[in-house]
Amino acid sequence: MLKNKTKEELQTTKNLLAFSAGGDSTALLFLLLENNIVFDIAIVDYGLRAQSKEEVSYAKALAKQYGFTCNVYQAKEIETNFEANARKIRYDFFETLIQEHSYDTLLTAHHLGDRFEWMLMQFCKGAGCAELAGMKEKTQRNGYILYRPLLHVDKQELLEYLHVKEIKYFEDESNLDEKYRRNTFRHTYTKPLLQEYLQGIKKSFEYIDADVQDLIQESPLKKINELICFKKTPTPRNDIYLIDKYLKSRNHLMSGDEKKLLQEKQTAVIGRKYIVTTVSDYVCIAPYVKAKNMPKNFKEKMRLLHVEPRLRGYLATDPEAVEFLSLLLV
Repeated sequence: MLKNKTKEELQTTKNLLAFSAGGDSTALLFLLLENNIVFDIAIVDYGLRAQSKEEVSYAKALAKQYGFTCNVYQAKEIETNFEANARKIRYDFFETLIQEHSYDTLLTAHHLGDRFEWMLMQFCKGAGCAELAGMKEKTQRNGYILYRPLLHVDKQELLEYLHVKEIKYFEDESNLDEKYRRNTFRHTYTKPLLQEYLQGIKKSFEYIDADVQDLIQESPLKKINELICFKKTPTPRNDIYLIDKYLKSRNHLMSGDEKKLLQEKQTAVIGRKYIVTTVSDYVCIAPYVKAKNMPKNFKEKMRLLHVEPRLRGYLATDPEAVEFLSLLLV
């Protein structure tokens, strides 16, 4: 079920598996074991369901039985916007572990249904070819690779694997709650279509991946501290794709309105956290810091470099970034 290339790569890296004790991540855990891939796991308990305690106990039991480390995080109560805040808590926990223990990869159990569901949701919100391609098997993040080894596998194939192997897993009741839009798409659209047209959908994603490789022009990121710059590409749409890709690596998912704003303006504050602006031939991204009490000589230097005022707030706090940008623009 795992691709041969995936097996070979993961046998040489230090891996952390995002585990929930649900069917998807449990199947991936046992597939890793079968293929002699070394890994540890991380699980988050949001404290919303009584079953979550059993799921954590199961994770710990598997760790003891198979000799890997189980990392557990007990989340505080999430009062608003559960899905977005839960995702942030989850990835903050994973990335802390990655930094502390030098993991090379974070493995998640996203499968074909997740990818198809994401594609349809993006299509209905308004998206281009690159966005519709959605999830990638491998994505470079901040200091590690986010690896999704099951993107080519259907959910039903994973459930059949668990059934044949008689492997225990848990069903999360929230996956049936249609107050979450993703569940509505899953049960109303993606699941029936996958049941009817599985092989065609798999083949379509193979073609989409190949097309996107030709469509997207990469531009190497140049970085110092919290300032990121890349040379503008021939089309603004391509630049927005690269901006979005970088911000995802920082766990910020751009909204459709934010992408539209970047199509219309050369400078935008994204999520109240990041300033994205064009300086000469470069797109620059930095934390958004309100400028105040800047020295006259600094202001003059920024004017000569044609640096947008909203980027100056961060640069005023980072002399190394100022020197870096000055050399870049020479």
